[in-house]
Amino acid sequence: MRAHRSVLPNGVRVIVVPVLGVESATTLVMYGAGSRYEERRLNGISHFLEHMAFKGTTNRPSAREISGLIDGIGAEFNAFTGKEYTGYYIKSATSHVNLCLDVLSDMLKNLLLDPTEIEKEKGVIIEEINLYEDTPSRKIGDIYEQLLYGDTPLGWDTGGTPEIIRSLKREDFIEYMGSLYSAHNMTVVVAGNVHVESMNKEIEKYFGDVPRFEYKKFLPIKEKQTKPIVMVKHKNTEQAHFALGVRTVGLHDKKDKYPLELLASILGGGMSSRLFYEIREKRGISYYARTMSDHYLDTGYLATYVGADPKRIDEAIQVVTDEYVKVSQKGEITEEELQKAKEYTKGHFVLELEDTRSSAVMYASQEILQKELHNPHEIMEKIEKVTLHDVVRVAKEYLDTKLLSLAVIGNFESEKRFEKLLK
Repeated sequence: MRAHRSVLPNGVRVIVVPVLGVESATTLVMYGAGSRYEERRLNGISHFLEHMAFKGTTNRPSAREISGLIDGIGAEFNAFTGKEYTGYYIKSATSHVNLCLDVLSDMLKNLLLDPTEIEKEKGVIIEEINLYEDTPSRKIGDIYEQLLYGDTPLGWDTGGTPEIIRSLKREDFIEYMGSLYSAHNMTVVVAGNVHVESMNKEIEKYFGDVPRFEYKKFLPIKEKQTKPIVMVKHKNTEQAHFALGVRTVGLHDKKDKYPLELLASILGGGMSSRLFYEIREKRGISYYARTMSDHYLDTGYLATYVGADPKRIDEAIQVVTDEYVKVSQKGEITEEELQKAKEYTKGHFVLELEDTRSSAVMYASQEILQKELHNPHEIMEKIEKVTLHDVVRVAKEYLDTKLLSLAVIGNFESEKRFEKLLK
């Protein structure tokens, strides 16, 4: 799977990924725009705009007209918003890619942003916020990032708050798009059974007139942590949820990214991983236990997420801390564990790329965030080159139990009882 990259005169970056042996294609437009680019008064507008893109254009004035067109070719379309990017995609039969380019370019160049539709969609957005609030296993990640990054755009929820959502007006959306939706802050990807040269011509036809302007930059994170920190979100739940981890490095750190990913896999990357076995299989404390290594452009973290019996949450936290100590202070990682982690990581990566949507997202996010492309073979080579020394080194460097961060959701009133566990 090889990506073919080019740049249009207006700065739009184009990536065509021929995938043989499939009959589908994913057409994706991604912007370097997300919630960390927002001001407090507009928090949530990146995600809200994603919804409004489907609500009508000057050429297709209603949501039903757009959805009817996509349903009529048996395609699926959706969008997603993160803290550093926003993507809009249609996955269709290869024969309909030109129509997908037409619809996506129309949605992003000719949005109506009808005030009546904005008011109606506010209710939808607020219910989505409520959904996440009522799903602690998903919400715990937001609480953990709020703990790490505080009252900054990187610490705010991507969805915003109901109060801010209710206040947003049409002018706010126009202002936001005018600050970030520039031609040279976007990437168009087509991944599927397509021809490179013909796709390049079609993409230029639909996106060659997108205006270019200087777009807004985000404020870098200033991190300073000198002791363990804890945040508790009180909620009456049958199951308590926590995230326990440490600060690491940003996306551009080429030395430690893959060793950290493999360390996370060793700790909690599968059903035979250390923490899953200790917490669920051996002790029966939890339904899920997983460890992830996540990165933003200028910062990152490694964290373990657990849903546990509230009466045994202290025990679960202690198990995670003990495993951190084993790998960081005692160096208890074996070559066998490393090899298993490599195969686990590469295997999941390959399985994801069997879907043209995942392939498109992978290349688009690389281009938007890292400004460089690596094909799957190159990425797996980087994973394979990680040594046991590399993994032990990052464990010792980053898994400092004196600098742990713990976020908790459950029927608990204060942080004090948890602070004692981290001393």
